[in-house]
Amino acid sequence: MSATSSPAPYLFGDLLALARENWVAEMSRRLEARGYSGYRRSDAAAMRLLRGGPIPIGRAAQLLGVTRQAARKGVAALEQRGYARTERDPADARRLNVVLSAAGRAYADAVVEVLGALNRELGERVEREQLIAADAVLRASFASAAARERAATLVAPPA
Repeated sequence: MSATSSPAPYLFGDLLALARENWVAEMSRRLEARGYSGYRRSDAAAMRLLRGGPIPIGRAAQLLGVTRQAARKGVAALEQRGYARTERDPADARRLNVVLSAAGRAYADAVVEVLGALNRELGERVEREQLIAADAVLRASFASAAARERAATLVAPPA
């Protein structure tokens, strides 16, 4: 086949970006309907992570795949919105832990509920085998071992 007659490449990245944009917009819309305005695309991962209890900023940065500076900025935004606070670790005063406030716990619960609903609805629109195949394709798209490890830590593959 000549170069002029070869099929156009499949633009997986473009479709992935559009899907992510739609997912974030739907998360925002549903959380707004529950009284939580200002959803940010980093909120879902951060809230799920913090829901497990206090976590050092450095560990949060590592698990979220961002720099310590970016993690601090994200934590500051959560603090400004009243969802989190920082406090010194009682076992190591050099360590700064991020802790959800009562409002942050309620927001985290809402985020998890909305995520659950979106995932269930998606599961109703596709066959289980399609979801498993999509998961495999998405995991194959991670170029670095660190990204693959982060995905394995944060999102378990479908059973």
